Amino acid sequence: GNTIVQPRGEVSEVLIPRTVCGSKMASLQPVQILQAGAEEEKAETARLSSFVGAIAIGDLIKSTLGPKGMDKVLVSMGPHNAGVQVTNDGATILKSIGVDNPAAKVLVDISLVQDDEVGDGTTSVTVLACELLKEAEHLISRKIHPQTIISGWRKAADCARQALTDEAKDNSADPEKFKEDLLNIARTTLSSKLLTQHKDYFARLAVDAILRLKGSGNLEAIQLIKKLGSSLSDSYLEEGFLLEKKVGVNQPKRLENARILIANTSMDTDKIKVFGSKVRVDSTAKIAELELAEKEKMKDKVDMILRHNINCFINRQLIYNYPEQLFADAGVMAIEHADFEGIERLALVLGGEIVSTFGRPEGVKLGSCKLIEEIMIGEDKLLRFSGVALGEACTIVIRGATQQILDEADRSLHDALCVLQQTVKETRIVYGGGASEMLMANVVQQLAAKTPGKESIAMEAFARALRQLPTIIADNAGYDSSELIAQLRALHSEGKSTSGLDMANGCVGDMVELGITESFQVKRQVLISAAEAAEMILRVDDIIKAAPRKRVPHHGH
Repeated sequence: GNTIVQPRGEVSEVLIPRTVCGSKMASLQPVQILQAGAEEEKAETARLSSFVGAIAIGDLIKSTLGPKGMDKVLVSMGPHNAGVQVTNDGATILKSIGVDNPAAKVLVDISLVQDDEVGDGTTSVTVLACELLKEAEHLISRKIHPQTIISGWRKAADCARQALTDEAKDNSADPEKFKEDLLNIARTTLSSKLLTQHKDYFARLAVDAILRLKGSGNLEAIQLIKKLGSSLSDSYLEEGFLLEKKVGVNQPKRLENARILIANTSMDTDKIKVFGSKVRVDSTAKIAELELAEKEKMKDKVDMILRHNINCFINRQLIYNYPEQLFADAGVMAIEHADFEGIERLALVLGGEIVSTFGRPEGVKLGSCKLIEEIMIGEDKLLRFSGVALGEACTIVIRGATQQILDEADRSLHDALCVLQQTVKETRIVYGGGASEMLMANVVQQLAAKTPGKESIAMEAFARALRQLPTIIADNAGYDSSELIAQLRALHSEGKSTSGLDMANGCVGDMVELGITESFQVKRQVLISAAEAAEMILRVDDIIKAAPRKRVPHHGH
């Protein structure tokens, strides 16, 4: 034959013989199909690189799983943000590391989707996908076709999901029990984060904030403000809305029954700034006239604003001294530079609209609140709006010793709030501590025992991967995972489906008594996302990387 084949079944270049003057002379000119610089990995190599990449990501992140998981320090070296982050949140870690491996990118994506979708379980979903791929690697080395593995996994995932749904409890009919569930879910979510020392306190904060929403589930109405100083246990829930701004000079510092106009308009034209225009004047007196005209325009604008019958004006942009003075004379509180997020939130909370033109006062919806006053937190002055139109609005003020602690507390609390919000919508709960995973693994194992053919091997692998989650949780705490998981298996086989790991004492316990509860929504999402991602990576048998673009120096500049 005229093809030269490299070992391991990869044809890298095809050598075409050429006929020269009738006599055959093989000239070894390879035929390039892909562009120069492009890379291609085929069959085994491609699969190997996928597995290696995905497993590396899983190993990196699995030490953060569970209540005894450790934190990671992420140091960014950019010119703008040379900062240090200390975090335990899977999505944050994966988002911050630059990943080149295509399979690893898929895992990073599922963890981010999990973060957006339900807020928690970002580590679990990545670890489960990684464990599934580890199992797949063994199966493929035993010459089982990827499609067979996938069809086995599909059946296993459906069966696991069904078991999870059957096991889920729903206490939404009884408000007291439901609140207890919410508190347990918040505690379980926070126990694997930085706030674990104060988890009862923060769980109560989060549940109070969510229950104020009365099921509307609009997390925009809950604002988190981070203030350096004092300790985490000094954080508190502030009813109403806090804005980190100061009131203008000589204006009332305290307003009752405020009628508020929220605007996004420029209030800084008491000097000439008509862009790009040239004005020729023959004396300085004329400039004064022009400035006077500008001032008059400003005064008209302020008068138009005051016609709305308001006593508080909040603007997104600057307010210069002259209009500020005009507002002060009229006894109106004017707040400048309430940045975009602040304005959007204010409009939502105060029940007003953001206005840019002031010609029709009757058509404008004003915001209202009972009291606006200045308060001090630590060293900073803030404005507190209490008695706002949207009664469910509240602000959680987080205190902490360093910026990193504040950021991590913010992320943890945000996770807890997201999970609680999901639970208020989808009220079913399941038990944590590895109980749900063991339950699903058990059901899948039973299904595998009944299934003939190769698919059963894939199902067993799926069950093993699910069992790895409690194993890793126990390993992270330094307990004897083999012993604990074996005990758990035995208990689950006897039908005690609520037994799980008691991480405080390093033994097996009943999750109902310990109150270790998780949201059904989170667990279901973890199962589905991980199975789909692993399946997608497993289907790959060829990776083609495009040639990098050549950097051509620009001429002519």
